[in-house]
Amino acid sequence: MQQFVVPQFLDVEDKVIGPITVRQFIILLVSGGLTFLAYKISDFTLFLFWLLTIAVFTIVFAFIKINGRPVHYLILNIIQTLKRPRLSIWDKTLNPDELRVLNRMVELKPVVPPRRKPLVGSSRLAELALVVDTGGVYEGESEV
Repeated sequence: MQQFVVPQFLDVEDKVIGPITVRQFIILLVSGGLTFLAYKISDFTLFLFWLLTIAVFTIVFAFIKINGRPVHYLILNIIQTLKRPRLSIWDKTLNPDELRVLNRMVELKPVVPPRRKPLVGSSRLAELALVVDTGGVYEGESEV
């Protein structure tokens, strides 16, 4: 039989350069491009402001984790939570068509009381255990 290597640690990201993952590397590249763009477009004091802002966002998004997950997952979860309604109300009114369908479904299902199997006595239980232990060679006492 062939042996296969089972992958482990699937939740660990692959490292590209030293301790930096692919996601972190891409974030660093984008921030470097934005910093270069800010240098070319603005004067020096505005560039320093943009440099500080981009550096803070880069460090937060690339390296900080909250509960073992990157920050962008936290931000996505906050946005999804804010998009949901704050109050859920159950409206139990049905329109007439839904009520007719529901009545038909209830009428189609007959109520059948559950059947109970007779309890097995201890002598019968011992006999069944003997049948199982012998692999069916002992067939049990025949009932007349």
